Amino acid sequence: MSALRTRTASREARRARGRVCRERLRCRRSARPAMELLPRSPAEFGSARYWDRFFRQRGQRPFEWYGALPELCPVLHKYVRPRDKVLVVGCGNSELSEQMYDVGMCEDIVNIDINNAVIHQMQERSRSKRPKMSYLLMDVLQMDFPDAHFHVVLDKGTLDAILTDEEEATLDKVDKMFGEISRVLQVGGRYLCVSLAQAHVLKKAVEYFSQEGWVVRVHQVADSRDKQQFVLPVFIYVMTKFRKITGSAPQILEICHEEQDKPMRMESVERLVTAVKDRQHYALLCSQLSKTPCKEQVSLDLCDKESGRPRYTLHVVDSSSVKPSRDNSFAIFIIPQGRETEWLFGTEEGRRQLATSAGFGRLVTVALHREQHYEGMASIQSELSGRVMELAPPGLPARQQVPFLSVGGDIGVRTVQHCDTSPLSGEYVVEDVKGDGTCYFRRLIFLRNRNVVQSEARLLAPTPLPGQKKRRKDKKKPNLAEPPGAIDKSYLCCEHHKAMVAGLCLLGGPDPLSGALLAVLVVGLGGGSLPLFIHDYFSQAHVAVVEIDPSMLEVATRWFGFSQGDRMRVHVSDGLDYVAKLGAEASAQYDAIMFDVDSKDLAVGMSCPPPAFVEKHFLQKVKAILKPEGVFVLNLVCRDAQLKESVLATIREVFPLLYVRRIEGEVNEILFCQLSPEGRRDPTELGARAQVLEGALRQAGRPWDSSYVLADMLQAVKIL
Repeated sequence: MSALRTRTASREARRARGRVCRERLRCRRSARPAMELLPRSPAEFGSARYWDRFFRQRGQRPFEWYGALPELCPVLHKYVRPRDKVLVVGCGNSELSEQMYDVGMCEDIVNIDINNAVIHQMQERSRSKRPKMSYLLMDVLQMDFPDAHFHVVLDKGTLDAILTDEEEATLDKVDKMFGEISRVLQVGGRYLCVSLAQAHVLKKAVEYFSQEGWVVRVHQVADSRDKQQFVLPVFIYVMTKFRKITGSAPQILEICHEEQDKPMRMESVERLVTAVKDRQHYALLCSQLSKTPCKEQVSLDLCDKESGRPRYTLHVVDSSSVKPSRDNSFAIFIIPQGRETEWLFGTEEGRRQLATSAGFGRLVTVALHREQHYEGMASIQSELSGRVMELAPPGLPARQQVPFLSVGGDIGVRTVQHCDTSPLSGEYVVEDVKGDGTCYFRRLIFLRNRNVVQSEARLLAPTPLPGQKKRRKDKKKPNLAEPPGAIDKSYLCCEHHKAMVAGLCLLGGPDPLSGALLAVLVVGLGGGSLPLFIHDYFSQAHVAVVEIDPSMLEVATRWFGFSQGDRMRVHVSDGLDYVAKLGAEASAQYDAIMFDVDSKDLAVGMSCPPPAFVEKHFLQKVKAILKPEGVFVLNLVCRDAQLKESVLATIREVFPLLYVRRIEGEVNEILFCQLSPEGRRDPTELGARAQVLEGALRQAGRPWDSSYVLADMLQAVKIL
């Protein structure tokens, strides 16, 4: 795991980005920033007069751009061999060449610079100690060396100093520099450029040399520097010269995030630049988090180095209500597989409560991705230990042990049973996950919105056949990684489904509905748990289901125990068209109409239902097929407050009597719509009707989920 993708940064981190860019030129070794040596404008970096003044004022003190040999050595030693002839361009008074010589990395080193004073200074410093190394006064834009003279050209900050903007004159200079470097390098030679990798600098270098047929690889330098003085990471571009092949030879672009990692191939210059930006943003984020508590939750992905896909999703949560001490300042919480969508782990408020209840000042929650394989808690801890410590809060002691927490001490169980792609719904998966205790659940997830459970069912534990006995020697321990397969049709996993069923209490007189003739229309099948429950518990109900996606009918039938019969029919059709067709054929057909249909357009602030389902002219058609005392039940999921008010106003124009039941901890709101205001019932009457109905549904021999109390679902109902 090496690639990183920061998805959401706090405002403080974003503001820090601008500050850090202005600080990028600070000297690593000086006790204070040499601000008086910085240029008035970036363009002065390309001026010989500026460097005369710089080295005259600085004197004999070495100036190290972007680190010294200890930081750069792990990368340089891969590309510099002892017998190589090395050219260092823009050497300044850096000790890098001297250190490379002294440790035996390479001795045949030629250093050039445009400043006469610094060349004289460096000649005096190395003449007696390093006889094979030379310093020459020379401009990298016009060098006197013969063609193909060097194996390696090393540039530490020179390209960054020249390419300060994208003006035509500046780009002409850079083209001359690149042309000269290309000329003096042998085929197979390497141009090693140490840089902060600003986007325009990296893009220019990569585009130039890749178009010349060179292989381009970007390394990130391991960070062992003082982060208080230098925040942005340093990169080394490695451009290897090949003979240019006429025609359309493929570009070879690679990035290597850690020194021990294998290079990762990038398909374009843009993707390479983006990957480097991700690392820079991550460094800025870590710097900010190490200095101050974050007021907003920060989210980022750690990606698999082979596939580039997210492997872990991290949320950094600071709890202001916890007084941090040495033992409770920082912890990591591993969310069990499959439970990342639960309110406690999948919402900002839930994670905030989790951090507070865990008693840590900063909690990093870690969600595991279904496409990835995990060996267990120990391997995850080993994999994450180094990375999460970069997110530690201010003041954490260097050797402080950080606890890894989880529910029950394990990483949970997730088994993907089926995955496919629907032309209408996109990629989806059916997976079994382990909940609390020994319960297992089957879930349908649309990968375009992977943090939302589309449908869910509880799985039944296997029961032995009548008369079947296990012999003691055949008795085996249950395999916790193998969930049971049968669907518990008595269990409604979704709170909004429970509320939708409870809304049937608005129908009819005081007598129980369980045995009454009912005509119910459900638009939106999903896994089929809502129409199945109505079919099974209302013995005389005839249920028509409309589902636009035939793939969902197959999924519900194969994986969620759904089946059709005399009282249950599915119509594969667009709900808009089906309702319009019914309205044209006849009127007042249904006792209850239920909409539980999601929107495919994620750009709209309402994810359920699609906007066309709540337009006035369509609602008039719904009204036409609803019996006068019937109920229209709508699952509304709308995060746009203004849009929601508009939708509610439109519904009230068509259905004068409107109840709402908000689902605690979720965005869902269940609307119960009726035609006659005279049919209004107060909460007390609704509670009494719910108790009577539940008593009728709880028949002997029929399973019932004891946690489902119809009256509770109607307690919080309000009339709009």
